Amino acid sequence: MYIPKNFKVTDVEEIKGFIQGNSFGTLVTTKKGRPIATHLPFGFREKDDDWYITGHMAYGNPQWRTLETCEEALVMFQGPHAYVSSSWYSSENVPTWNYQSVHLYGKASILPREELVEDLKRMLVKYEGHREKPVLWETLSPKLLESELKGIVGFKIKVEEAQAAYKLSQNRNEMDYANIIEQLQNEENPQSRQVAERMKKKS
Repeated sequence: MYIPKNFKVTDVEEIKGFIQGNSFGTLVTTKKGRPIATHLPFGFREKDDDWYITGHMAYGNPQWRTLETCEEALVMFQGPHAYVSSSWYSSENVPTWNYQSVHLYGKASILPREELVEDLKRMLVKYEGHREKPVLWETLSPKLLESELKGIVGFKIKVEEAQAAYKLSQNRNEMDYANIIEQLQNEENPQSRQVAERMKKKS
């Protein structure tokens, strides 16, 4: 990913938090030189000093067959994004787009059944644990679980490289920066308002 130095993020804890807070991403691999992609929810794990991205996809999805043959997999995570009008600047310029994105590269492998089950349990706890009537592994019937397990393939990716970009108008002067936040807050698009909030935290 091309990242001008003003927008490059190197804080490890920031990147980990972003991944876990924006965990619906895009998995990209190649088959005979052609890129293929699937949009999936991902898990994040650490073991010693290593990072692992985990997930699962339908058995009928042919991409899983590329996971162990592809030299390198790419997982992309994106936060809120918004159009920025150059009419909000104090001097003439062109419009742009603000965004947050993280790319992770690494070697993928298929999860054995036991690890897949543990990964699914963690995912249910993350997304269901806070609900009034949570749907957890233990609350589902063994028959249903067995049937569903036959229809998916789990995988993990050992992260070898992380690239992170927060393009949030850091290259603008203080007056322009403050005005961009104000204008984004007034936009009808909820993502624009989310970008404004991110900019406030970075100012």
